[in-house]
Amino acid sequence: MAKNIVRGYYDESYPPLPTKATKYWRHSIVKQVIRFIVLNLRIMRIIVGGHS
Repeated sequence: MAKNIVRGYYDESYPPLPTKATKYWRHSIVKQVIRFIVLNLRIMRIIVGGHS
């Protein structure tokens, strides 16, 4: 009977780690506020356009 050999995962199996710049932009309050405003403007444009 053949034994099953258990091997560890290869490095390619793991997701890439974010860089310092990526971490900074993910946690940047300024960027989040700007994206929030842009998203709200897009939503308002759709709503206003549908009510005319």
